[in-house]
Amino acid sequence: MPSEEDKDALFDAIIDGDREAVVRVVRAAADGGDDLAGLLREVMIPAMGEVGELFSKGEIFVPEMLVAARAMQGGIDIIEPILAGGGHQPIGRVCIGSVKGDLHDIGKNLVVMMLRGAGFEVEDLGVDVPVGRFAEAVARGHRVICLSALLTTTKPEMKTVVDHFRDRPDVRIVVGGAVITQDYANLIGAHGFGEDAPAAVHAVRRCLGLNA
Repeated sequence: MPSEEDKDALFDAIIDGDREAVVRVVRAAADGGDDLAGLLREVMIPAMGEVGELFSKGEIFVPEMLVAARAMQGGIDIIEPILAGGGHQPIGRVCIGSVKGDLHDIGKNLVVMMLRGAGFEVEDLGVDVPVGRFAEAVARGHRVICLSALLTTTKPEMKTVVDHFRDRPDVRIVVGGAVITQDYANLIGAHGFGEDAPAAVHAVRRCLGLNA
């Protein structure tokens, strides 16, 4: 593992959104043959957890969280191929997309980065995703589907997806977006709801039986 000083610097760099510093520390750890899984588990994931807590407390806002998530992603881009080559398993496999007819992706992209920062393997299906493409992702092994919608006209598509998987108890669906509420999630039978990106991560963890 890197020195305590480097680990502290990496933790702070993620919170501060300093992508260059994150890449520098992680690259040095990779080049030195350090335990990258341990670095991810013990430093990087807790740092993104702290970012989520700060956001939930109203101490930082979406722009700061986006910058932190992008800084984190800089490190993940280095670590993921190395861990994949070594057979390292993610804590869960998730697919995510904005539902059919909805072309908004800022919130979705933030959830993607937060999930990856929390140790999940995430397949981003993009925007305007019909139910068939979610079904294809499930066939590839994803067991949690995250649905995003920003428009009242597109949120009924969430029910279409939920209904499609109604007879698949092994598939869990988490919904979120500006026009989505817990009441709506309950109404359509979704298994989880995230009012923001950190809450979406917690919802996915609960769906998989992990500590939220």
